[in-house]
Amino acid sequence: MPGPGDVLELIRTGRAVTRGDVLDVTGLSRMTVAGRIDALLAAGLVVENGTDRVTGGRRPRRLEFNTGHARVVAATVETTHTTVAVTDLTGRVEHRARLDLAVADGPARTLEAITTTAAGLLDRAGIAPTDLGGMGISIPGPVDPETGRPSQPPIMPGWDAYPVPDHLHDALGAPVLVANDADAAALGEQRAGYPGSRSLCLVKVSTGIGTGIVIGGRVYRGVDGGSGDIGHVRLAGHEDAVCQCGAHGCLAAVASGRAVARALTALGKPAASGSDVGALLAQGDADAARLTQAAGRVIGEVMATVVCLLNPGEVVIGGALASTPLLAGVRETLYPRSLPRATRHLTVHLAGLGEDAAVAGLAAMVVEREYSAAAVNALLGG
Repeated sequence: MPGPGDVLELIRTGRAVTRGDVLDVTGLSRMTVAGRIDALLAAGLVVENGTDRVTGGRRPRRLEFNTGHARVVAATVETTHTTVAVTDLTGRVEHRARLDLAVADGPARTLEAITTTAAGLLDRAGIAPTDLGGMGISIPGPVDPETGRPSQPPIMPGWDAYPVPDHLHDALGAPVLVANDADAAALGEQRAGYPGSRSLCLVKVSTGIGTGIVIGGRVYRGVDGGSGDIGHVRLAGHEDAVCQCGAHGCLAAVASGRAVARALTALGKPAASGSDVGALLAQGDADAARLTQAAGRVIGEVMATVVCLLNPGEVVIGGALASTPLLAGVRETLYPRSLPRATRHLTVHLAGLGEDAAVAGLAAMVVEREYSAAAVNALLGG
């Protein structure tokens, strides 16, 4: 029998917005529905206010998920910096801080700085630890979905199998979710800009390259968290390009922000990372634009295979190099190298949320886990 958690899921996803809707969808008795909703109201998980529509007689009151019930801490670890944010349960950022921390600084130092910053943000906002619904952290590498630990990340020395969830939980006392950065950004973009999408791929081009895949509203992670790692697809004819993972000819070694930065440095324009390239692109630097477009063409060649395999409706270009030149380069090769049938309903766009995409995605992941039907039923005894 559906419990209060199942009713909350109906309300949270918009499938039921009145008590009558819950009755219709669940088939439960009026008394049982009243009990389920009263339990959710008492726990502060649902609010009932306003009116939905006039149907004759008394107007039904609208049921809504209480997005102010708790807060989420979201931390996005990039190769050259880290952002820590406090959001409500919709992913709306209320407070944030940017830290000059790189993954090369190692897990212990990075996570200590994150917890210190998060605690400071919560304290200044007057948010008690009991009001923290959970924490999400994204990293630029594969994550084991069973343990939440980094799984052989190619560009994160010292992070492999590090107990990230345990470290953060001990410090903040909240449940912790760890996700790949492209996965989190893909979900954030899908929820914000493409809620009806059946299949979306986000290509994140920063210092490295990764792809997040959202199918049917859920992130596809693969058998052990390694899906979408296109940055380490080997390219023929580029055997002289050495990747950070130690292999030769990887896409990331040829077309990532790091690769473009290296080419710019050789031209006398010092750059060390995707963020540096992004800054030059924002300034209108012609060499940065030319090299970024060339990188986009190489990425488009690899994405053509992804498109033919998954037949997505949307390919979204994100990351530090997301720009008109990168988008143009991807389109130049993706479309000609893909089957016309695979691209007839495809759109290729720049990401709309920027760095907030991963924050929004992390908040959504935390909410879907901590406020799932099973979790709420366990909490309320349903």
